[in-house]
Amino acid sequence: MTTTDGGRLAGRLAAAPISWGVCEVPGWGVVLPKERVLAEMRGLGLGASELGALGYLGDEPEEIRDVLASFALAAVGGFVPLVLHVRAAHDQLATDAEHAALLLGGVGGTRFVTAAVVDALWSAPFSLDDSQWDALAEGLAIVDEVCARHGLVQVLHPHVGTLVEQASDVENVLRRSSVLWCLDTGHLAIGGVDPVAFARENSDHVGLVHLKDVDLELARAVREHEATLLEATKAGLFRALGQGDVDVASVVRILEDAGYDGWYVLEQDTAIDEAAAGSAAPAEDVRASIDFLAALSGSDSIAGAAK
Repeated sequence: MTTTDGGRLAGRLAAAPISWGVCEVPGWGVVLPKERVLAEMRGLGLGASELGALGYLGDEPEEIRDVLASFALAAVGGFVPLVLHVRAAHDQLATDAEHAALLLGGVGGTRFVTAAVVDALWSAPFSLDDSQWDALAEGLAIVDEVCARHGLVQVLHPHVGTLVEQASDVENVLRRSSVLWCLDTGHLAIGGVDPVAFARENSDHVGLVHLKDVDLELARAVREHEATLLEATKAGLFRALGQGDVDVASVVRILEDAGYDGWYVLEQDTAIDEAAAGSAAPAEDVRASIDFLAALSGSDSIAGAAK
């Protein structure tokens, strides 16, 4: 970064419930109470959160706004799995996107984080043909139109277990679509994409950043289907920033120098077993990540309040 006083990051850090084990994937693990999760976010000095699995914080915009307000937290936006690659299902896609946009926009969020899933059950991804890639790009354009009507910005999230998972998938989208991206340092690395190179080459197409560190050996096992994402997560795939193998510092420096001024969402995916629920302390890893970024920016505290 070109400044060292922390000013450029202050107030731009947000949290995500997945760091507390809250996940939309069936069978992921124990879902901690939202009151605990939000209280710990605020206790760490964070001023905003993504919504997590849709429905976790409530089903209606007013309900979610009230819950977040009670902890002095703003909404960044939310993660929305959608079926994009099936042209015959694009009418349903528009309906699903509209429903999610009403919720995200209604709570004051600005980012609609799209994941390109095979289906609602998160069936295993497969190789798309050219026609399906074209349909996926058309689907992204449909979601962009929906988001524009609700004051939202769509960002595509490359994610393990989706159709935009591997490096070749990312390239297929880049060739066909001008969609903005959620630069997720962990999921890019797991898929075989260098997050530093992605930041350098695509900084003008980054609309949101998810910061996570990973163990690259466990990432290789996931990429080569030797372990599932859940198995690897339980084994320590995701690490607090600075404790894994991803050059998170360079990603942040590149984006800041390129003029990125959006949110950095702290995400260390966690899965909590029933037996460990009583002693789980996920906030400790989030605190370690905040400390890492504070040291990087030369500031005692960069969490601050919401923008």
